[in-house]
Amino acid sequence: MDSKMDSKDEHIRSYVVNEDADTLPMDLMDPTGVLVKPKWRGTSQDKVDMEVLGRHQVLRRNFRFLSMLGFGSTLICTWEILLSFIVFISTNGGTANLFWGYLVILVGVWLTYASLAEMASMAPTAGGQYHWVSEFAPPRYQKFLSYIVGWVCMTGWQAGLLSVGFLVGTIIQGLIVLNDLTYTFERWHGTLLVWAVTSFCVIFNTFLAKRLPAIEGMVLTIHVMGLFAIIVPLWVLSPRASSRDALLTFTNAGGWPSTGLSAMIGLLTPMGSLTGFDCCVHMSEEVEDAGRTIPRSVMWSVYLNGAMGFTMAITMCYCLGDLTEVLKTPTGYPFIQVFHNATKNHAATNVMVTIVIITLTACCISLVATSSRQLWSFARDKGVPFSGWLAYVSPTLHIPVRAIMVSLSITCAISLINIGSTSALNAIVSLGTSASLSSYYITIACLVWRRIYGDPLPPRRWSLGRYGLAINIASLVFITPILFFAFWPIATPVQPSTMNWAVVMYGSVVIWSLVYYAIWGKNSYVGPVTVVKRDI
Repeated sequence: MDSKMDSKDEHIRSYVVNEDADTLPMDLMDPTGVLVKPKWRGTSQDKVDMEVLGRHQVLRRNFRFLSMLGFGSTLICTWEILLSFIVFISTNGGTANLFWGYLVILVGVWLTYASLAEMASMAPTAGGQYHWVSEFAPPRYQKFLSYIVGWVCMTGWQAGLLSVGFLVGTIIQGLIVLNDLTYTFERWHGTLLVWAVTSFCVIFNTFLAKRLPAIEGMVLTIHVMGLFAIIVPLWVLSPRASSRDALLTFTNAGGWPSTGLSAMIGLLTPMGSLTGFDCCVHMSEEVEDAGRTIPRSVMWSVYLNGAMGFTMAITMCYCLGDLTEVLKTPTGYPFIQVFHNATKNHAATNVMVTIVIITLTACCISLVATSSRQLWSFARDKGVPFSGWLAYVSPTLHIPVRAIMVSLSITCAISLINIGSTSALNAIVSLGTSASLSSYYITIACLVWRRIYGDPLPPRRWSLGRYGLAINIASLVFITPILFFAFWPIATPVQPSTMNWAVVMYGSVVIWSLVYYAIWGKNSYVGPVTVVKRDI
Protein backbone atom coordinates (compact mmCIF):
# COMPACT_ATOMS: atom_id res chain seq x y z
CA MET A 1 0.00 0.00 0.00
CA ASP A 2 2.80 2.45 0.93
CA SER A 3 4.64 1.74 -2.31
CA LYS A 4 1.47 2.52 -4.27
CA MET A 5 1.03 5.82 -2.46
CA ASP A 6 4.70 6.73 -2.99
CA SER A 7 4.30 5.95 -6.68
CA LYS A 8 1.21 8.12 -6.87
CA ASP A 9 2.95 10.99 -5.02
CA GLU A 10 5.87 10.77 -7.45
CA HIS A 11 3.45 10.74 -10.39
CA ILE A 12 1.75 13.87 -9.02
CA ARG A 13 5.06 15.70 -8.45
CA SER A 14 6.23 14.96 -11.97
CA TYR A 15 2.92 15.77 -13.68
CA VAL A 16 2.53 19.16 -15.34
CA VAL A 17 -1.08 20.29 -15.69
CA ASN A 18 -2.21 22.19 -18.73
CA GLU A 19 -2.80 25.79 -17.62
CA ASP A 20 -6.24 25.75 -19.25
CA ALA A 21 -7.37 22.77 -17.20
CA ASP A 22 -9.06 23.21 -13.83
CA THR A 23 -8.26 19.76 -12.44
CA LEU A 24 -5.97 16.78 -12.74
CA PRO A 25 -6.86 13.59 -14.62
CA MET A 26 -9.04 11.10 -12.78
CA ASP A 27 -6.12 8.83 -11.89
CA LEU A 28 -4.48 11.63 -9.90
CA MET A 29 -7.51 12.58 -7.82
CA ASP A 30 -6.95 12.83 -4.08
CA PRO A 31 -9.47 11.01 -1.84
CA THR A 32 -10.58 14.36 -0.40
CA GLY A 33 -10.97 16.21 -3.69
CA VAL A 34 -9.00 17.11 -6.79
CA LEU A 35 -5.55 18.63 -6.94
CA VAL A 36 -5.55 22.21 -8.17
CA LYS A 37 -3.64 23.73 -11.08
CA PRO A 38 0.05 24.46 -10.47
CA LYS A 39 -0.44 28.22 -10.21
CA TRP A 40 -2.66 27.70 -7.13
CA ARG A 41 -0.21 25.41 -5.30
CA GLY A 42 1.86 28.21 -3.78
CA THR A 43 5.62 28.47 -3.49
CA SER A 44 8.18 25.70 -3.62
CA GLN A 45 8.30 25.85 0.20
CA ASP A 46 4.53 25.31 0.34
CA LYS A 47 4.96 22.18 -1.77
CA VAL A 48 7.69 20.93 0.55
CA ASP A 49 5.52 21.67 3.60
CA MET A 50 2.58 19.76 2.14
CA GLU A 51 4.80 16.81 1.36
CA VAL A 52 6.24 16.84 4.87
CA LEU A 53 2.72 17.01 6.35
CA GLY A 54 1.58 14.15 4.12
CA ARG A 55 -1.13 16.16 2.36
CA HIS A 56 -2.15 16.91 -1.23
CA GLN A 57 -2.94 20.43 -2.41
CA VAL A 58 -6.70 20.36 -3.00
CA LEU A 59 -7.51 23.99 -2.08
CA ARG A 60 -6.40 27.10 -3.96
CA ARG A 61 -3.58 29.12 -2.42
CA ASN A 62 -4.92 32.55 -3.31
CA PHE A 63 -4.33 34.41 -0.02
CA ARG A 64 -1.25 36.53 0.62
CA PHE A 65 -0.11 38.53 3.61
CA LEU A 66 -2.31 41.61 3.15
CA SER A 67 -5.46 39.65 2.37
CA MET A 68 -4.71 37.34 5.29
CA LEU A 69 -4.20 40.33 7.58
CA GLY A 70 -7.61 41.56 6.43
CA PHE A 71 -9.08 38.10 7.02
CA GLY A 72 -7.72 37.84 10.56
CA SER A 73 -8.52 41.42 11.55
CA THR A 74 -12.07 41.48 10.21
CA LEU A 75 -12.93 38.04 11.56
CA ILE A 76 -12.00 39.05 15.10
CA CYS A 77 -13.73 42.48 14.84
CA THR A 78 -12.39 43.49 18.24
CA TRP A 79 -13.85 46.98 18.52
CA GLU A 80 -17.20 45.89 17.11
CA ILE A 81 -17.42 42.94 19.53
CA LEU A 82 -16.50 45.21 22.45
CA LEU A 83 -19.44 47.44 21.58
CA SER A 84 -21.79 44.47 21.34
CA PHE A 85 -20.64 42.91 24.64
CA ILE A 86 -20.54 46.13 26.65
CA VAL A 87 -23.58 44.97 28.66
CA PHE A 88 -21.58 42.14 30.24
CA ILE A 89 -18.70 44.23 31.55
CA SER A 90 -21.07 47.02 32.58
CA THR A 91 -22.63 44.47 34.93
CA ASN A 92 -19.33 43.08 36.18
CA GLY A 93 -16.47 45.49 36.75
CA GLY A 94 -17.68 48.56 34.90
CA THR A 95 -15.60 50.87 32.74
CA ALA A 96 -12.54 50.55 34.99
CA ASN A 97 -12.54 46.82 34.36
CA LEU A 98 -12.96 47.46 30.64
CA PHE A 99 -9.82 49.64 30.63
CA TRP A 100 -7.47 47.73 32.93
CA GLY A 101 -8.92 44.33 32.13
CA TYR A 102 -8.42 44.93 28.42
CA LEU A 103 -4.74 45.72 28.95
CA VAL A 104 -4.22 42.56 31.00
CA ILE A 105 -6.06 40.43 28.45
CA LEU A 106 -4.12 41.99 25.57
CA VAL A 107 -0.79 40.98 27.14
CA GLY A 108 -2.04 37.44 27.74
CA VAL A 109 -3.43 37.20 24.23
CA TRP A 110 -0.05 38.19 22.79
CA LEU A 111 1.65 35.41 24.78
CA THR A 112 -0.95 32.87 23.63
CA TYR A 113 -0.97 33.68 19.94
CA ALA A 114 2.80 34.06 19.79
CA SER A 115 2.96 30.44 20.98
CA LEU A 116 0.44 29.34 18.35
CA ALA A 117 2.12 31.38 15.62
CA GLU A 118 5.40 29.57 16.14
CA MET A 119 3.64 26.21 15.82
CA ALA A 120 1.93 27.45 12.66
CA SER A 121 5.34 28.02 11.15
CA MET A 122 6.39 24.47 12.08
CA ALA A 123 3.26 22.87 10.60
CA PRO A 124 1.11 25.23 8.45
CA THR A 125 -1.99 23.06 8.15
CA ALA A 126 -5.74 23.66 8.24
CA GLY A 127 -5.94 21.24 11.16
CA GLY A 128 -4.15 23.66 13.44
CA GLN A 129 -4.28 22.71 17.10
CA TYR A 130 -5.26 19.05 16.80
CA HIS A 131 -2.45 18.48 14.29
CA TRP A 132 0.13 20.12 16.57
CA VAL A 133 -1.03 18.07 19.55
CA SER A 134 -0.67 14.95 17.42
CA GLU A 135 2.97 15.86 16.78
CA PHE A 136 4.03 17.36 20.12
CA ALA A 137 2.14 15.41 22.81
CA PRO A 138 3.75 12.48 24.63
CA PRO A 139 3.58 9.53 22.19
CA ARG A 140 1.21 7.41 24.29
CA TYR A 141 -1.34 10.26 24.51
CA GLN A 142 -0.96 11.72 21.02
CA LYS A 143 -3.94 10.12 19.37
CA PHE A 144 -6.46 10.66 22.18
CA LEU A 145 -5.44 14.24 23.03
CA SER A 146 -5.36 15.18 19.37
CA TYR A 147 -8.87 13.79 18.93
CA ILE A 148 -10.25 15.70 21.94
CA VAL A 149 -8.61 18.95 20.83
CA GLY A 150 -10.10 18.50 17.37
CA TRP A 151 -13.58 18.30 18.88
CA VAL A 152 -13.25 21.27 21.24
CA CYS A 153 -11.64 23.38 18.51
CA MET A 154 -14.46 22.49 16.13
CA THR A 155 -16.97 23.41 18.86
CA GLY A 156 -15.28 26.76 19.41
CA TRP A 157 -15.47 27.74 15.75
CA GLN A 158 -19.05 26.57 15.26
CA ALA A 159 -20.08 28.52 18.38
CA GLY A 160 -18.18 31.54 17.10
CA LEU A 161 -20.06 31.46 13.81
CA LEU A 162 -23.36 31.21 15.66
CA SER A 163 -22.54 34.02 18.12
CA VAL A 164 -21.64 36.53 15.39
CA GLY A 165 -24.67 35.56 13.32
CA PHE A 166 -26.74 36.08 16.46
CA LEU A 167 -25.17 39.51 16.99
CA VAL A 168 -25.89 40.66 13.44
CA GLY A 169 -29.48 39.45 13.53
CA THR A 170 -30.35 40.96 16.90
CA ILE A 171 -28.51 44.25 16.22
CA ILE A 172 -30.71 44.59 13.13
CA GLN A 173 -33.68 44.06 15.43
CA GLY A 174 -32.36 46.73 17.77
CA LEU A 175 -32.08 49.17 14.90
CA ILE A 176 -35.69 48.43 13.93
CA VAL A 177 -36.78 49.17 17.50
CA LEU A 178 -34.93 52.49 17.43
CA ASN A 179 -36.75 53.58 14.29
CA ASP A 180 -40.15 52.03 15.01
CA LEU A 181 -41.23 52.02 18.65
CA THR A 182 -44.33 49.97 17.75
CA TYR A 183 -42.16 47.01 16.77
CA THR A 184 -42.20 44.15 19.27
CA PHE A 185 -38.76 42.61 19.86
CA GLU A 186 -39.57 38.92 19.34
CA ARG A 187 -36.76 36.41 19.91
CA TRP A 188 -37.93 34.19 17.08
CA HIS A 189 -37.48 37.14 14.73
CA GLY A 190 -33.84 37.20 15.82
CA THR A 191 -33.48 33.50 15.08
CA LEU A 192 -34.85 33.97 11.56
CA LEU A 193 -32.42 36.83 11.01
CA VAL A 194 -29.56 34.59 12.17
CA TRP A 195 -30.60 32.06 9.53
CA ALA A 196 -30.78 34.75 6.85
CA VAL A 197 -27.40 36.28 7.70
CA THR A 198 -25.63 32.93 7.89
CA SER A 199 -27.23 31.72 4.66
CA PHE A 200 -26.01 34.86 2.89
CA CYS A 201 -22.48 34.22 4.21
CA VAL A 202 -22.62 30.59 3.06
CA ILE A 203 -23.72 31.62 -0.45
CA PHE A 204 -20.90 34.16 -0.51
CA ASN A 205 -18.36 31.53 0.56
CA THR A 206 -19.60 29.08 -2.04
CA PHE A 207 -19.95 31.12 -5.20
CA LEU A 208 -17.55 34.01 -4.51
CA ALA A 209 -14.82 32.00 -2.80
CA LYS A 210 -12.22 33.00 -5.41
CA ARG A 211 -12.96 36.68 -4.69
CA LEU A 212 -12.66 36.35 -0.93
CA PRO A 213 -9.00 37.52 -0.68
CA ALA A 214 -9.70 40.72 -2.64
CA ILE A 215 -12.86 41.41 -0.65
CA GLU A 216 -11.01 40.92 2.66
CA GLY A 217 -8.73 43.82 1.74
CA MET A 218 -11.74 46.04 1.07
CA VAL A 219 -13.42 45.06 4.33
CA LEU A 220 -10.20 45.76 6.24
CA THR A 221 -10.47 49.36 5.03
CA ILE A 222 -14.06 49.59 6.28
CA HIS A 223 -12.99 47.98 9.56
CA VAL A 224 -10.30 50.62 10.15
CA MET A 225 -12.12 53.69 8.80
CA GLY A 226 -15.36 52.64 10.47
CA LEU A 227 -13.70 52.89 13.88
CA PHE A 228 -12.95 56.57 13.33
CA ALA A 229 -16.39 57.20 11.84
CA ILE A 230 -17.81 56.11 15.19
CA ILE A 231 -15.38 57.36 17.83
CA VAL A 232 -15.05 60.90 16.45
CA PRO A 233 -18.78 61.73 16.88
CA LEU A 234 -18.74 60.09 20.31
CA TRP A 235 -15.78 62.15 21.56
CA VAL A 236 -17.21 65.36 20.11
CA LEU A 237 -20.88 64.97 21.10
CA SER A 238 -21.09 62.62 24.11
CA PRO A 239 -21.13 63.75 27.74
CA ARG A 240 -17.70 63.04 29.19
CA ALA A 241 -17.06 61.03 32.37
CA SER A 242 -14.30 62.07 34.76
CA SER A 243 -11.10 60.04 34.69
CA ARG A 244 -11.77 58.87 38.23
CA ASP A 245 -15.18 57.46 37.31
CA ALA A 246 -14.05 56.11 33.94
CA LEU A 247 -10.78 54.44 34.94
CA LEU A 248 -10.78 53.90 38.70
CA THR A 249 -14.35 53.02 39.71
CA PHE A 250 -15.07 49.28 39.60
CA THR A 251 -18.69 48.14 39.89
CA ASN A 252 -20.43 44.99 41.05
CA ALA A 253 -23.96 45.04 39.64
CA GLY A 254 -24.06 41.25 39.36
CA GLY A 255 -24.58 40.71 43.08
CA TRP A 256 -21.32 38.80 43.62
CA PRO A 257 -19.68 38.59 47.10
CA SER A 258 -16.82 40.87 46.08
CA THR A 259 -15.96 43.42 43.41
CA GLY A 260 -12.81 41.45 42.58
CA LEU A 261 -14.84 38.35 41.73
CA SER A 262 -17.22 40.46 39.66
CA ALA A 263 -14.28 41.95 37.76
CA MET A 264 -12.87 38.50 36.95
CA ILE A 265 -16.22 37.41 35.51
CA GLY A 266 -16.40 40.64 33.51
CA LEU A 267 -13.14 39.79 31.73
CA LEU A 268 -15.20 37.65 29.35
CA THR A 269 -15.91 40.85 27.41
CA PRO A 270 -12.31 41.76 26.45
CA MET A 271 -11.39 38.08 26.17
CA GLY A 272 -14.30 37.40 23.82
CA SER A 273 -13.26 40.32 21.65
CA LEU A 274 -9.68 39.05 21.35
CA THR A 275 -10.24 35.31 20.87
CA GLY A 276 -9.89 33.59 17.51
CA PHE A 277 -6.73 34.86 15.86
CA ASP A 278 -5.94 31.24 15.03
CA CYS A 279 -8.48 31.72 12.22
CA CYS A 280 -5.51 32.40 9.94
CA VAL A 281 -4.08 28.99 10.84
CA HIS A 282 -7.13 27.10 9.57
CA MET A 283 -6.74 28.82 6.19
CA SER A 284 -3.09 27.71 5.93
CA GLU A 285 -3.63 25.49 2.92
CA GLU A 286 -5.02 28.45 0.98
CA VAL A 287 -2.14 30.86 1.71
CA GLU A 288 1.02 31.42 -0.31
CA ASP A 289 4.24 30.82 1.63
CA ALA A 290 2.10 29.75 4.58
CA GLY A 291 4.97 28.85 6.92
CA ARG A 292 6.02 32.50 6.96
CA THR A 293 2.80 34.33 6.10
CA ILE A 294 0.52 32.70 8.68
CA PRO A 295 2.52 33.58 11.83
CA ARG A 296 3.04 37.12 10.56
CA SER A 297 -0.68 37.46 9.80
CA VAL A 298 -1.62 36.16 13.25
CA MET A 299 0.66 38.55 15.11
CA TRP A 300 -0.06 41.62 12.99
CA SER A 301 -3.78 40.94 13.40
CA VAL A 302 -3.22 40.92 17.16
CA TYR A 303 -1.34 44.23 16.98
CA LEU A 304 -3.86 45.95 14.72
CA ASN A 305 -7.01 44.72 16.42
CA GLY A 306 -5.49 45.12 19.86
CA ALA A 307 -4.78 48.80 19.20
CA MET A 308 -8.19 49.44 17.65
CA GLY A 309 -9.96 47.61 20.45
CA PHE A 310 -8.08 49.61 23.08
CA THR A 311 -9.10 52.84 21.31
CA MET A 312 -12.75 51.78 21.47
CA ALA A 313 -12.38 50.67 25.10
CA ILE A 314 -11.11 54.12 26.13
CA THR A 315 -13.90 55.75 24.12
CA MET A 316 -16.55 53.69 25.89
CA CYS A 317 -15.00 54.38 29.29
CA TYR A 318 -15.39 58.13 28.82
CA CYS A 319 -18.40 58.39 26.49
CA LEU A 320 -20.77 55.72 27.80
CA GLY A 321 -22.95 58.26 29.58
CA ASP A 322 -25.55 57.31 32.19
CA LEU A 323 -24.97 53.59 32.61
CA THR A 324 -28.38 52.96 34.18
CA GLU A 325 -30.14 54.60 31.25
CA VAL A 326 -28.21 52.83 28.48
CA LEU A 327 -28.67 49.42 30.10
CA LYS A 328 -32.45 49.93 30.01
CA THR A 329 -32.48 50.63 26.26
CA PRO A 330 -35.38 48.98 24.39
CA THR A 331 -33.01 48.19 21.51
CA GLY A 332 -31.36 45.40 23.50
CA TYR A 333 -27.90 46.83 22.82
CA PRO A 334 -26.57 49.67 25.01
CA PHE A 335 -24.16 50.86 22.31
CA ILE A 336 -27.08 51.75 20.03
CA GLN A 337 -28.48 53.93 22.81
CA VAL A 338 -25.04 55.48 23.36
CA PHE A 339 -24.86 56.42 19.66
CA HIS A 340 -28.33 57.96 19.78
CA ASN A 341 -27.70 59.82 23.04
CA ALA A 342 -24.58 61.35 21.51
CA THR A 343 -25.96 62.33 18.09
CA LYS A 344 -29.62 62.84 19.06
CA ASN A 345 -30.31 61.98 15.45
CA HIS A 346 -31.86 58.79 14.05
CA ALA A 347 -30.13 59.05 10.67
CA ALA A 348 -26.67 59.46 12.19
CA THR A 349 -27.30 56.58 14.58
CA ASN A 350 -28.52 54.41 11.71
CA VAL A 351 -25.32 55.06 9.76
CA MET A 352 -23.09 54.31 12.75
CA VAL A 353 -24.92 51.08 13.58
CA THR A 354 -24.93 50.04 9.92
CA ILE A 355 -21.12 50.24 9.90
CA VAL A 356 -21.09 47.75 12.79
CA ILE A 357 -23.57 45.47 10.99
CA ILE A 358 -21.49 45.49 7.78
CA THR A 359 -18.23 44.63 9.53
CA LEU A 360 -19.85 41.94 11.67
CA THR A 361 -21.41 40.42 8.54
CA ALA A 362 -17.95 40.36 6.96
CA CYS A 363 -16.74 38.69 10.14
CA CYS A 364 -19.47 36.07 9.69
CA ILE A 365 -18.33 35.44 6.10
CA SER A 366 -14.80 34.76 7.33
CA LEU A 367 -16.12 32.59 10.15
CA VAL A 368 -17.93 30.37 7.65
CA ALA A 369 -14.63 29.88 5.82
CA THR A 370 -12.64 29.14 8.99
CA SER A 371 -15.15 26.85 10.71
CA SER A 372 -15.70 24.82 7.53
CA ARG A 373 -11.96 24.38 6.89
CA GLN A 374 -11.36 23.18 10.44
CA LEU A 375 -14.28 20.76 10.19
CA TRP A 376 -13.12 19.56 6.77
CA SER A 377 -9.59 18.97 8.00
CA PHE A 378 -10.79 17.01 11.02
CA ALA A 379 -13.04 14.93 8.76
CA ARG A 380 -10.03 14.31 6.51
CA ASP A 381 -8.45 12.54 9.48
CA LYS A 382 -11.71 10.69 10.22
CA GLY A 383 -12.36 12.48 13.51
CA VAL A 384 -16.13 13.04 13.07
CA PRO A 385 -19.13 10.99 11.94
CA PHE A 386 -19.59 10.74 8.17
CA SER A 387 -15.97 11.77 7.68
CA GLY A 388 -15.73 10.42 4.15
CA TRP A 389 -18.71 12.52 3.07
CA LEU A 390 -17.57 15.67 4.93
CA ALA A 391 -14.01 15.50 3.61
CA TYR A 392 -15.19 15.96 0.04
CA VAL A 393 -13.81 18.98 -1.85
CA SER A 394 -15.66 20.29 -4.90
CA PRO A 395 -13.59 19.52 -8.03
CA THR A 396 -14.70 22.78 -9.66
CA LEU A 397 -14.92 25.23 -6.75
CA HIS A 398 -12.02 23.70 -4.77
CA ILE A 399 -13.73 24.36 -1.45
CA PRO A 400 -15.21 21.93 1.12
CA VAL A 401 -18.84 22.62 0.18
CA ARG A 402 -20.31 19.90 2.39
CA ALA A 403 -18.44 21.15 5.47
CA ILE A 404 -19.75 24.64 4.72
CA MET A 405 -23.34 23.37 4.53
CA VAL A 406 -22.95 21.42 7.77
CA SER A 407 -21.70 24.60 9.48
CA LEU A 408 -24.85 26.35 8.26
CA SER A 409 -27.03 23.52 9.56
CA ILE A 410 -25.38 23.60 13.00
CA THR A 411 -25.90 27.36 13.26
CA CYS A 412 -29.57 27.12 12.24
CA ALA A 413 -30.23 24.31 14.71
CA ILE A 414 -28.51 25.79 17.77
CA SER A 415 -29.87 29.29 17.13
CA LEU A 416 -33.28 27.91 18.16
CA ILE A 417 -32.00 28.24 21.74
CA ASN A 418 -32.55 31.97 21.41
CA ILE A 419 -36.32 31.43 21.22
CA GLY A 420 -36.51 29.92 24.69
CA SER A 421 -33.73 31.70 26.58
CA THR A 422 -32.93 35.34 27.23
CA SER A 423 -29.35 34.39 28.15
CA ALA A 424 -28.59 32.63 24.86
CA LEU A 425 -25.92 35.11 23.77
CA ASN A 426 -23.95 34.83 27.01
CA ALA A 427 -23.99 31.02 26.78
CA ILE A 428 -22.95 30.94 23.13
CA VAL A 429 -20.15 33.47 23.63
CA SER A 430 -18.92 31.59 26.70
CA LEU A 431 -18.99 28.30 24.79
CA GLY A 432 -16.96 29.69 21.90
CA THR A 433 -14.42 31.34 24.19
CA SER A 434 -14.04 28.40 26.57
CA ALA A 435 -13.76 25.82 23.77
CA SER A 436 -11.10 27.86 21.96
CA LEU A 437 -9.15 28.48 25.17
CA SER A 438 -9.28 24.75 25.98
CA SER A 439 -7.73 23.92 22.63
CA TYR A 440 -5.03 26.55 23.15
CA TYR A 441 -4.23 25.28 26.64
CA ILE A 442 -3.81 21.63 25.69
CA THR A 443 -1.85 22.49 22.55
CA ILE A 444 0.61 24.83 24.29
CA ALA A 445 0.98 22.40 27.20
CA CYS A 446 2.00 19.70 24.70
CA LEU A 447 4.51 22.11 23.17
CA VAL A 448 5.98 22.78 26.62
CA TRP A 449 6.33 19.04 27.17
CA ARG A 450 8.06 18.65 23.81
CA ARG A 451 10.48 21.51 24.58
CA ILE A 452 11.45 19.97 27.92
CA TYR A 453 11.31 16.22 27.37
CA GLY A 454 10.88 15.49 23.68
CA ASP A 455 12.89 15.61 20.49
CA PRO A 456 14.04 18.96 19.07
CA LEU A 457 11.24 21.01 17.58
CA PRO A 458 10.72 20.93 13.80
CA PRO A 459 12.34 23.71 11.75
CA ARG A 460 10.34 26.94 11.47
CA ARG A 461 10.75 30.30 9.79
CA TRP A 462 9.07 32.29 12.57
CA SER A 463 10.55 31.57 15.97
CA LEU A 464 10.31 32.78 19.57
CA GLY A 465 13.96 31.89 20.00
CA ARG A 466 15.33 31.32 23.49
CA TYR A 467 12.27 32.93 25.08
CA GLY A 468 9.91 30.34 23.64
CA LEU A 469 9.54 28.16 26.74
CA ALA A 470 8.99 31.15 29.04
CA ILE A 471 6.35 32.59 26.71
CA ASN A 472 4.61 29.22 26.46
CA ILE A 473 4.46 28.77 30.24
CA ALA A 474 3.30 32.37 30.79
CA SER A 475 0.47 31.83 28.31
CA LEU A 476 -0.70 28.76 30.26
CA VAL A 477 -0.68 30.77 33.49
CA PHE A 478 -2.79 33.42 31.78
CA ILE A 479 -5.33 31.03 30.23
CA THR A 480 -6.03 29.07 33.44
CA PRO A 481 -8.15 31.62 35.40
CA ILE A 482 -9.77 33.05 32.25
CA LEU A 483 -10.95 29.58 31.22
CA PHE A 484 -12.30 28.95 34.73
CA PHE A 485 -14.42 32.12 34.83
CA ALA A 486 -15.63 31.76 31.23
CA PHE A 487 -18.32 29.35 32.46
CA TRP A 488 -19.75 31.64 35.14
CA PRO A 489 -23.11 33.43 34.78
CA ILE A 490 -23.08 37.22 34.71
CA ALA A 491 -25.22 37.70 37.82
CA THR A 492 -26.41 36.03 41.01
CA PRO A 493 -28.71 34.55 42.30
CA VAL A 494 -28.59 32.09 39.43
CA GLN A 495 -31.88 30.91 37.98
CA PRO A 496 -32.57 28.69 34.95
CA SER A 497 -33.31 31.78 32.84
CA THR A 498 -30.01 33.45 33.81
CA MET A 499 -27.82 30.36 33.99
CA ASN A 500 -24.74 30.26 31.76
CA TRP A 501 -25.59 27.06 29.93
CA ALA A 502 -22.22 27.00 28.19
CA VAL A 503 -20.89 24.55 30.78
CA VAL A 504 -23.71 22.11 29.92
CA MET A 505 -23.19 22.54 26.19
CA TYR A 506 -19.41 22.15 26.54
CA GLY A 507 -19.79 19.08 28.74
CA SER A 508 -22.25 17.52 26.29
CA VAL A 509 -19.81 17.94 23.41
CA VAL A 510 -16.96 16.38 25.41
CA ILE A 511 -19.12 13.45 26.58
CA TRP A 512 -20.40 12.81 23.05
CA SER A 513 -16.87 12.92 21.64
CA LEU A 514 -15.70 10.42 24.28
CA VAL A 515 -18.58 8.07 23.53
CA TYR A 516 -17.92 8.33 19.81
CA TYR A 517 -14.21 7.71 20.39
CA ALA A 518 -14.85 4.65 22.56
CA ILE A 519 -17.20 3.05 20.02
CA TRP A 520 -15.86 4.21 16.63
CA GLY A 521 -13.25 6.92 16.85
CA LYS A 522 -10.39 4.93 18.34
CA ASN A 523 -10.52 2.64 15.32
CA SER A 524 -11.29 5.19 12.60
CA TYR A 525 -9.47 8.36 13.69
CA VAL A 526 -6.08 8.77 12.06
CA GLY A 527 -3.80 11.10 14.00
CA PRO A 528 -2.00 13.50 11.62
CA VAL A 529 1.38 12.43 12.99
CA THR A 530 0.95 9.09 11.20
CA VAL A 531 1.26 10.76 7.79
CA VAL A 532 3.91 13.36 8.68
CA LYS A 533 7.30 12.83 7.02
CA ARG A 534 9.77 14.98 8.96
CA ASP A 535 12.73 13.17 7.43
CA ILE A 536 12.12 14.72 3.97
